[in-house]
Amino acid sequence: MATPDPEPRRTPGLEPGGGVAPGETPPAEGGTHGISHPEPPELRKGWGAMPLTLIMVVVALVAVGLIAMMVALIA
Repeated sequence: MATPDPEPRRTPGLEPGGGVAPGETPPAEGGTHGISHPEPPELRKGWGAMPLTLIMVVVALVAVGLIAMMVALIA
């Protein structure tokens, strides 16, 4: 188990007197902030009229086919 206050003589990078040599510790914060490149705009357009129309036509054809099959089985 590591002790919260290690032996100063055995701590790597520690100079005599308790100082730290330059370059031993990373900087406190990065020098850059924000994003590196602009984000693409969000797509706001939903389904267009043509794809919805084609889907509705296919659904209608399937429904008509199923109804025709039921009528053919009953008759």
